[in-house]
Amino acid sequence: MEFRTELNTFADAVGWAARVLPARSPVPVLGGLLLEADGDRLRISGLDYEASARIEVEAETVRPGKVLVMGRRLLDVCRVLPKGPVECAVEGSRFCVASDGASFGLSVLPLDDYPVLPVLPQFRGVVDAEAFAVAVAQVAVAAGRDDALPVLTGIRVGLDGGTMTLAATDRYRYAVRSLAWQPESPDHSADVVVSARRLTEIARSLDRSGTVRVALDGGSIGFENGGMRITTRLLEGRLPRHDKLFALDRPTVASTELVPLLDAARRVAVVAEGDSPLQLTFSGNSVHLQAGYEDDIASQRLPAVMESPDAVTVAFNPSYLIDALASFGATLVRFELLGPGQRAMLTGLSPAPDGGARLRHQHLLMSVKPLV
Repeated sequence: MEFRTELNTFADAVGWAARVLPARSPVPVLGGLLLEADGDRLRISGLDYEASARIEVEAETVRPGKVLVMGRRLLDVCRVLPKGPVECAVEGSRFCVASDGASFGLSVLPLDDYPVLPVLPQFRGVVDAEAFAVAVAQVAVAAGRDDALPVLTGIRVGLDGGTMTLAATDRYRYAVRSLAWQPESPDHSADVVVSARRLTEIARSLDRSGTVRVALDGGSIGFENGGMRITTRLLEGRLPRHDKLFALDRPTVASTELVPLLDAARRVAVVAEGDSPLQLTFSGNSVHLQAGYEDDIASQRLPAVMESPDAVTVAFNPSYLIDALASFGATLVRFELLGPGQRAMLTGLSPAPDGGARLRHQHLLMSVKPLV
């Protein structure tokens, strides 16, 4: 095996495929990257017990073949190689990498012990790459971190006709984002849960241009675009449905500009320590933010639009509120409030072409006891 390519191309491909390699594994070959050169293409693949990744880039093949080398060591080598063309070849029991006078010889791993890469599941449709990445980031903030409840560490991927719905919850907050996609079959539907950590990594790593091909079967989900292909196992179980949770009975409704509110929340939260909440009081034409107790307090007042004459005070975990506000790619945020200690719906709104407001995505928060 022997091939030539550019360092930037090679290093980027190695780094991308190495994302799925396990940090530690009792099976040494799972720490390896599989390199396959043929014609004008180089394929680099990696996998662990839950995910697999393969990327295909341009390369000049001198001798076709394949080799398995330790992925993180190869990535370290790529980081220190001089800029310019890279020549790679298998020489005996070593994989040699050379660029501008610098050369490295890496031991190879046994190919016979390497598992077969999983095939891409059945193709289901395509989604805009940029919209998908944004939507995943918006809901991932609400996913749980407790591995004792695995399903709550995931993101629900719901497919229903031309709508893809992403949702996540840790029981204290629930984020939902819907976006358009193009299904292969108009009557196809699915409801699965994918690790939020994995899905976030996938969405970040894929090319933000063009479309992402989505593939799905009973046990795994796959994504493909721009020569990159990645699969990951589904989590068992289902997230609680959000339909009834999101249906609030006669809430108090208020709205304000998103960016000033987010800035104010971050500013006021500086004095919030431990379980100290961040309080919002909506009244008249303003919202008053307040945090802290006794000596250390902070507050700020901002303009707001109330759809009810009655004032209402609610309080939230500061980090939960800030996470929710920061996830909105919108101009305005609308609050639907039931009162202290109850559910509160936050909705991001942006101006629509007809002059109205277009719903962006929704984030349900549980309010806490207000400041005394």
